[in-house]
Amino acid sequence: MKHTGIKICGFGGQGIILSGYIMGKAAAIYDKKHATLTQSYGPESRGGACSAQVIISDRKVDYPEVLHPDILIVMSKEAYDKYTPGLNNKGMLIYDEDLVENDNKFSTGTGIFSIPATRIAEDLGKKIVANIIMLGFFTAVTDIIKVKSMENALLSSIPEGTEELNLKAFRLGYDYGLKKLNSKCDEGK
Repeated sequence: MKHTGIKICGFGGQGIILSGYIMGKAAAIYDKKHATLTQSYGPESRGGACSAQVIISDRKVDYPEVLHPDILIVMSKEAYDKYTPGLNNKGMLIYDEDLVENDNKFSTGTGIFSIPATRIAEDLGKKIVANIIMLGFFTAVTDIIKVKSMENALLSSIPEGTEELNLKAFRLGYDYGLKKLNSKCDEGK
């Protein structure tokens, strides 16, 4: 593995910062890699722009800011408009297709993956777990962090009593990602 810059973005209230925290914890504590987390959000705690920047590396991280993300995870249209211009040309875009319309402005080297994370969360009866579904999806399509590491970090970071719901959400996202990868492989044949 190399030095991978990841930006997760959306709006306050979607669990963007928690997602970055879980991802960094999984990489650093359970996968024994180097990881940093920085975060930013708008003046409103809910509804304002929000992002978490995570760097995962096999070596020490000297600078924690992600200037041109290798992976951009987008959970709102506003975040898509704001952050996609900075995506690395050979990077990967992961987005919630329920909240973001991809305008296909990317180079041919960009990997693009979408999931109806919000719809899947609503089907579970808890829209609030869309971020956890997105983490499962990210885990499947990137293979940067081990599944077990993400599950351990998730379970040690969520409120007691929500373990079953969150694990189910994570696994739904992960399974959706595996299916998406298989369909992309089939397209390439």
